[in-house]
Amino acid sequence: MTEELTPLEKMTQRGPTVLWNDSATYAELSQSVAWGAVGATCNPVIALAAIRSDLPRWTKRIAELGEEMPEASESEIGWRVVEEVSLDAAKLLEPAFEKYNGYNGRLSMQTDPRKARNALALADQAEHFANLAKNIIVKIPATSVGVKAIEDATYRGVNVNVTVSFTVAQAVATGEAIERGLKRREAEGKDVSTMGPVVTIMVGRLDDWLKACYAKQGLIFDPGYLEWAGVAAVKKAYEEFNKRGLRARVLVAAYRNGLQWTEFIGGNLVLSPPFGWQKKFQASGYEPVDRMDVPVDPKIIETLYEKMPEFRKAYDVDGMTPEEFDDFGATRKTLRQFLGADEELDQIVRDILIPAP
Repeated sequence: MTEELTPLEKMTQRGPTVLWNDSATYAELSQSVAWGAVGATCNPVIALAAIRSDLPRWTKRIAELGEEMPEASESEIGWRVVEEVSLDAAKLLEPAFEKYNGYNGRLSMQTDPRKARNALALADQAEHFANLAKNIIVKIPATSVGVKAIEDATYRGVNVNVTVSFTVAQAVATGEAIERGLKRREAEGKDVSTMGPVVTIMVGRLDDWLKACYAKQGLIFDPGYLEWAGVAAVKKAYEEFNKRGLRARVLVAAYRNGLQWTEFIGGNLVLSPPFGWQKKFQASGYEPVDRMDVPVDPKIIETLYEKMPEFRKAYDVDGMTPEEFDDFGATRKTLRQFLGADEELDQIVRDILIPAP
């Protein structure tokens, strides 16, 4: 008797929608791959979680690196560990990389948020990460500086995963930056056939920001509408990518509710839920149905658009300029969280190299 497919397996086997795992923890990624995942992501928060999940191993390795790199700073040692965590995860994805000729099967490494104000430093680090393994894709933030770095890194042949991105304006601006980089390569006869760039929309973090604005401003309308805001932004961005012929795929991350899975099935895009959400989806019994082209209720969009200027910024293609990306609330909050994870990793390294008396 044939074993019945699970909800995620049904999704990944029925159409163009693919699953990536929003974690580089080895055990979680291994299970996600078994469910059909063909990619994975890492960032400072995720890397910190992966290190803590196997702390005895990484404690030993950090001590070894301290001996091997006697003049290195805590941050340099910490980032060497992040590289090793990422390369472990990348090996699990090599079969998918070969199967999809580089379009999938990649492990996302994130550029150091402490370099976020320097486009050249971001592009240089992206190129360094890309050379660590054949199936690395590199995260660069959707900031005013990041847009420049994204085009430069793409031109150099780096597969880019845009991050710290929440809005249609950010997605389109960075998707076009990737397109410019690809066209520059093509104009010089350089290969783009194995490149698989993606543009992330951190759908739940947009919802988080709008919910904070809703509470702070004392707004009164159906709060359930806020569960659809990120969904609406993703569908609008996806539509714009198709209209403009952008080759990067939209990637959905930072899940907060089940709509952020069910509403995107059927699209040629990447769904990258945290492992915990994948387990919920697997247990749901949900029968996947193509809903990517089903619009969000116009009444919901009209209400959000009328009542919330921050939603207008997020939903309109020209809702913000690249210079305004930097001051968007979700951007500042997320960058601060990533910087905080960097600081925590520094502390772990410090405690190992200089134990408290």
